[in-house]
Amino acid sequence: MAKKPASSVTTAPAAKSTSQAPIVSSAHLVSPRSSEMSEFEFGLIVAGNAFHRWITHCMSAAGLKDFTPLDVLVLHHVTHRARNKRLADICFIMNVEDTHLINYALKKLQNLGVVESSKNGKDVTYSSTETGRGFVVRYREIRESCLIDALNADDGLNRDIGELARLLRLLSGIYDQAARSAASL
Repeated sequence: MAKKPASSVTTAPAAKSTSQAPIVSSAHLVSPRSSEMSEFEFGLIVAGNAFHRWITHCMSAAGLKDFTPLDVLVLHHVTHRARNKRLADICFIMNVEDTHLINYALKKLQNLGVVESSKNGKDVTYSSTETGRGFVVRYREIRESCLIDALNADDGLNRDIGELARLLRLLSGIYDQAARSAASL
């Protein structure tokens, strides 16, 4: 078997600060200007999937089984600050464009008796029921026991987590702007 000449061998771009190739999910997307962005996106994919798996298992342990990650997040948001929420507000805060996805989750949560709706003028608002708040309290107890205790965070780690949260919010705005740009092409 003949060897390919060295000039025709295609390699992934090298990481900027190390001799090790970046860990990415799609090598064909790695930019020579920012291999770090591809590494971040892979980390986001893996972390996002792990987070979704975690919240569904935590809610299941709290007593609500067969929830999707969106169901869990909607229940938490509806419970947030004990204020009634409109569908549009829930979508806006959660950065979900497809209102039917949130509406479907709300209907499921209502059918389970953990969320209720009420009419306020022309607006329909949603709030968690006492039963729903009970499941959220149990979720929090499990979260403290399984996640927060395992994290064993110190002041330095908590500062890093806070900085990471700030960067994620910043990047979400950049991704939203890029999506608007791509939609206009």
